[in-house]
Amino acid sequence: MLEVKDLHISFHTFAGEVQAIRGINFDLYEGETLAIVGESGSGKSVTTKSIMKLLPTSNSEIKKGEILFKDKDIVRSTEKEMQKIRGKDISMIFQDPMTSLNPTMTVGKQIMEPLLKHQRLGKNEAKKRALHLLELVGIPKPEVRMKQYPHQFSGGMRQRVVIAIALACAPKILIADEPTTALDVTIQGQILDLMKELQKQIETSIIFITHDLGVVANVADRVAVMYGGKIVEIGTVDEIFYNPQHPYTWGLISSMPSLDETEDELYVIPGSPPDLLNPPKGDAFAPRNAYAMKIDLEQEPPMFKISNTHYAATWLLHPDAPKVEPPADIQERMHMFAKGEI
Repeated sequence: MLEVKDLHISFHTFAGEVQAIRGINFDLYEGETLAIVGESGSGKSVTTKSIMKLLPTSNSEIKKGEILFKDKDIVRSTEKEMQKIRGKDISMIFQDPMTSLNPTMTVGKQIMEPLLKHQRLGKNEAKKRALHLLELVGIPKPEVRMKQYPHQFSGGMRQRVVIAIALACAPKILIADEPTTALDVTIQGQILDLMKELQKQIETSIIFITHDLGVVANVADRVAVMYGGKIVEIGTVDEIFYNPQHPYTWGLISSMPSLDETEDELYVIPGSPPDLLNPPKGDAFAPRNAYAMKIDLEQEPPMFKISNTHYAATWLLHPDAPKVEPPADIQERMHMFAKGEI
């Protein structure tokens, strides 16, 4: 469905050039959910906004790379061409539904908008379809709700409306940028279940952005782990959770809360993410990596192949590197995942 090839994105600031994305590659397949995970500032949202061509034109620049959709390079698409793609072929759900919804328009009109623009439906047909979409996303009394404004809905209901708008034209790709972050745990579970159910019905491919690995385990088919503007590990959800290879992935898994009440505090990865105004020469994770070697400070590791679907960028996978097993607590976490305790 989508190919991202050697993508480099920079932001021009008063302090200098921030190299936010530094050469990432990934594919998205038909009907799958690809989760992109990592700390804040790792480049997750910048990557997905570039797919929609929603980065600010005033200070951002795609310096290199391709984003291929239907064999056409989005990087070189005009704004007019993108307006035909956004909402119809590729849709996006943002973190905060209140910033996505127009407070001055009824919810019904906002759901009808993409149907009128992209599907060329008549008003009556668009209204029927909007009612069906509200029912589909689990909003009761859709005839009444159609005439109401966003402020009359709860946070969870607003997010359901945003999902209805995003799915109105049955897009080929749905990008969900931390869609459950602002919601409580119960509503979060309902929204995730809803997205999985709707994905089956409209056969869309999903890119799911999150920093919550617990969410990833429940929704993803494959996982890409981002750090310092790069993908440092990618594989199926089972490979990432049961056989992680990158020390950064080990740290993310360690920092997850479990159902074990004996733990007094969560693990925290020491140090801070790299300054992308001056990206490090070698492996960006080296200063925070307890297993870093001399080469990590001098040379960036390539993506080493672990299986046909699993790759990781760490010198620990080089044939000449010392054999390092994941720490005992990581291995314990892997067993917890297997038993459903996380």
